[in-house]
Amino acid sequence: MLHLFWVAVHRGDNCFFQESALAAAVRLRRGNYFFRSLLGKNHSMLEPRLILVNLLIKLGVAAALSSALVRSKEFKRLLFHEHRATRHKVYLALWMAIPIAIGVWIRFNAKSFFAGDLSLETALLLGVIGGRLSGGVGGALLSLPAALHGEWASMPLNVFAGIIAGQLRRFAPEQEDIWSFSPFIDLTLYRMIRRNLPRPRVFDWQVAFFVTIIGLRFLQTEIWHFWPNSIFSLESPDLWMGRVGGTLNGYLVESAIYLTVVMVVGTELKIFNSVRIQIKLEEQERLLLQARMAALQNQINPHFLFNTLNSISSLVRFDPDTAREMILKLATILRRLLHSTDSFVPLREEVEFIDNYLDIEVVRFGRDKLKVVKDLDPASLEAMVPSMLLQPLVENCIKHGLAPKVEGGSITLRSRLIKSRLVVEVEDDGIGMGAAQLLEQPDGLGGGGIGMANVAERLKVLYGDTAKMMIENREGGGTLIRLRLPILPNPEELMTTSAIAPVPFGKSLRKAE
Repeated sequence: MLHLFWVAVHRGDNCFFQESALAAAVRLRRGNYFFRSLLGKNHSMLEPRLILVNLLIKLGVAAALSSALVRSKEFKRLLFHEHRATRHKVYLALWMAIPIAIGVWIRFNAKSFFAGDLSLETALLLGVIGGRLSGGVGGALLSLPAALHGEWASMPLNVFAGIIAGQLRRFAPEQEDIWSFSPFIDLTLYRMIRRNLPRPRVFDWQVAFFVTIIGLRFLQTEIWHFWPNSIFSLESPDLWMGRVGGTLNGYLVESAIYLTVVMVVGTELKIFNSVRIQIKLEEQERLLLQARMAALQNQINPHFLFNTLNSISSLVRFDPDTAREMILKLATILRRLLHSTDSFVPLREEVEFIDNYLDIEVVRFGRDKLKVVKDLDPASLEAMVPSMLLQPLVENCIKHGLAPKVEGGSITLRSRLIKSRLVVEVEDDGIGMGAAQLLEQPDGLGGGGIGMANVAERLKVLYGDTAKMMIENREGGGTLIRLRLPILPNPEELMTTSAIAPVPFGKSLRKAE
């Protein structure tokens, strides 16, 4: 074009100069427009092999990011709690949008690294997990770096994707339809056919979600095609820059780009769902543990009540004050057993409970036959111990050590702290325990449920191998039972139910948002 222009000037042919200059100007203007359009598109176009490498890295980034997020207890609480307040939905959007926004910012600073931009996929995830508010807010936040760099269409698209996914979430018949979404199309279609064989369904949520992802990705491609500089979109050069209609290689690469978007969404959902299933199993283990502990703590042997009531009835006529005192003690014991829901209590409370129990036993056996000695370190009284831990040990000493002894005896309670461990001892000076008796479960306040073997079982369930229970049969009579327990900072966490427990299987999500 410039060559023709200068030839016309050299010849001095006015007519030719005017005509050629006009044609050259038109061609030059069109060439500049094409060059600007090509320049705008080339920033998101790579060679096919580099595109495939970036797609693989993109899947790795998505898996690594989601695996890192679920390590946070706060994020898991936000992610798996279906009934979220407004501020929790905003927190969820912040948790997921900020790392992705950093990835978008890296794309502008590292021109050859496009795999960190997961804007569209994250907006879809936020919408389908957290609802329309989380999807919309998250889509806007993660688009801020792109908008500040002139990609003005990124924010409207991502906000729209988050809201659409959040709206689609409301139509999910069951929670499992969201969490079981598969990035593998063949498996999804297989499940769809299997679900529809017995009772056909007009609307299949997972297929609708798959179509939504593909449709939004196609919308991104069309926006990029008409306004190249307004949005980032990784596209196949053989499809858009080749001959008219594209090449087979171009269509294959473009299909891989679209499929990667679906796989990123599905992979992150799978990672989240695996953690969700693990939390469900832990929750059921905690419930089972609570049931076992409740069964151990709340069983009351009728023999204990029968013997106590007999002692009270014999005292009513000649010592009504003592009978009244025994009734109050018995009422305190029953109230503690029937209404206590604490799995762990301070040692001070456990000793107070033992005092009430021993007061009744002293009346039954006689004050001259049963003496109680306490040697307790004040610093150890605030240590947390399992509820109803000492009573079976004291009962065992009375039944097998002191009851057969005609002149009676004494029981000694000791406690102290040694190297971040609580040591509790229950000792008697009775006749001692034989080998067979060491394994026997006494018929006391806990019946067959809270015996010596059951105390050892409770310690093993609660503490594992960190707690020890030792029984020594002293020469010349007497038995010593020693417990070595670790001091736990938050012992109730072993027993309490989790605050992030997911909604049971099959629950509808229509009112969960």
